[in-house]
Amino acid sequence: MIEELPTRLYAWFLQLLQKIGLPSIIVDIVGAFLIAISTCAVFLALFALTSVLERKILARVQNRLGPNRVGPFGLLQPVADGIKMLIKEDIIPHNADKILHFLAPVLALIPSLLVLAILPYGSNLVPVNLNSGLLYYFAISAIAEIAIFLAGWAGNNKYSVLGAMRAIAQILSYELPLATSALCVALAAGSLSLPQIVQSQNNYLLGLFPNWFLFTPWGLAAGLVFFIAALAETNRSPFDLPEGESELVAGHLTEYSGFKYATFFIAEYVGMFAICALFVTLFLGGWLPPLPFLAFIPSWIWFFAKVCFIAFVMIWIRATLPRMRIDHLLSFAWKFLLPLAFSAFFALLLWHYLGRNILSSLLSFAFIVAAYFALGYPFTQRYSPRKRTYLFSE
Repeated sequence: MIEELPTRLYAWFLQLLQKIGLPSIIVDIVGAFLIAISTCAVFLALFALTSVLERKILARVQNRLGPNRVGPFGLLQPVADGIKMLIKEDIIPHNADKILHFLAPVLALIPSLLVLAILPYGSNLVPVNLNSGLLYYFAISAIAEIAIFLAGWAGNNKYSVLGAMRAIAQILSYELPLATSALCVALAAGSLSLPQIVQSQNNYLLGLFPNWFLFTPWGLAAGLVFFIAALAETNRSPFDLPEGESELVAGHLTEYSGFKYATFFIAEYVGMFAICALFVTLFLGGWLPPLPFLAFIPSWIWFFAKVCFIAFVMIWIRATLPRMRIDHLLSFAWKFLLPLAFSAFFALLLWHYLGRNILSSLLSFAFIVAAYFALGYPFTQRYSPRKRTYLFSE
């Protein structure tokens, strides 16, 4: 009953509109708007909740107090932040391109919301079931790069332009390993459709252990590459260099204030949840339960539980790791992550064409381990700490 609750409420509402006598085309349009509004409302509510929980988690990890003044346990802090952003003055530089200055935050938010339409939230909860849903995700998410460039260019500020160019270099560098690791999953599942990718993981080894792609040798490597690249794509620590306040004030956001400034952060958090949902879909079985006897729990609860867990890991990493240097960040993408993603691709070929059995898994794992050490050793040797020599004047 709970499993089918969202679909039954949706069907009941459309039947009510038909009984009123509305034309079928109007009913279809209203239904589409209802799906869009409900999906956006769920993720905007997750954004508001995560914005306060992230500060509380960071405070707990760093042994300090988080938000605790507004509402019980500080849970109404997002409401106070929203009111503050709405009433703050919208400052636009005198020589700024006012049209582009306005369009940039809008273009940053649009792709984050559009990709929500193709994510499979449950066994019967797929707003738009595209045969090429994975391709659609990467095509739409590329719009964010244009928004970042417009934000840096429109402010007529050199710090903003430098921050935008650095952000674009970072996003382009990490899109390649991200897409390559996702391509491995598409080849293993034999489809670009996200629901079919989930269904291809609907098996249990010995009737107990989930057959998710993350638990295969190539899937573990591809999943780690995807997760690390997702941190960089969503501007999360330790890859939050586009807003490196120590060097670039606030990067491409320097000339933004008020609600425009908040719109960028809404897009960032919604994008974080979207890419967490994609990671869950590709590598963690989507809405599938971890154990077969837990199938009585609604599929959409499993999906959002996994998404929230991956988001928690991202917050945990932010509280733990320091920010990388820009040259180290780009070298890490091009010299380690991208070759490792291609190694996962060849390990997938070994695993698939040798029968997807224990022997193929062992050979695939050996190939991944060899590639990891072959790629990692020269990379770590170059950037490993060296003994300092001090020169004194005599």
